[in-house]
Amino acid sequence: MSEDEKDDRRAASRSCAVSRKVHPVEELIRFVRAPDGAVVPDLKRRLPGRGVWVEARAGSVGAAVAKKVFARGFKAESRVSADLAAEVEALLERSALDMLSLANKAGRVVTGFGKVETALDRNEAALVLHAGDAAEDGKRKLAQAARRGTGGGEVRVLSLFSSRQLDLALGRENVVHAALLADPVSDAFIARALQLARYRDGDTGQPAETDQE
Repeated sequence: MSEDEKDDRRAASRSCAVSRKVHPVEELIRFVRAPDGAVVPDLKRRLPGRGVWVEARAGSVGAAVAKKVFARGFKAESRVSADLAAEVEALLERSALDMLSLANKAGRVVTGFGKVETALDRNEAALVLHAGDAAEDGKRKLAQAARRGTGGGEVRVLSLFSSRQLDLALGRENVVHAALLADPVSDAFIARALQLARYRDGDTGQPAETDQE
């Protein structure tokens, strides 16, 4: 038996316990069984013990609960929260917002329509974040700035958080538009944000040039 088979935390790919399809581990969520029988999400794939892997989508986690996949996977009676899918989403959301806060502390986040527009005009933005209640007119104008800055290229756009959530993560008030400047810490946030977007079965960031409603 290989080392990866002995310790599934070291595997490069695993099969989803719901669909049985093989995915890279980055597209899955690992769950472990605590000593009291509770099923616990192991987002960082560090907890010891046997793991049950499920595709990182809310629908898949919900199906795993409904179909009693965890008891079969762990081969033991398991206590599963009926709200497990929502609990995982909250953990993914918190992870992304924590990394956004780190990117901000590193000086790689700009906020406010004018500063975001300038970053886009200069082709400095790796990602644009709009609050969930951002006005369509402002989003359209920033999309135009992105086209100017990239010469018609693409800038990823996400609307994952409320203005209040952005306020708390960035330590500012009334954040509606923000841009992540190119940097490894920005890349780390983008990876977590995209994981959250995929989990919600939402858009993983349409190009700014098409965001013209």
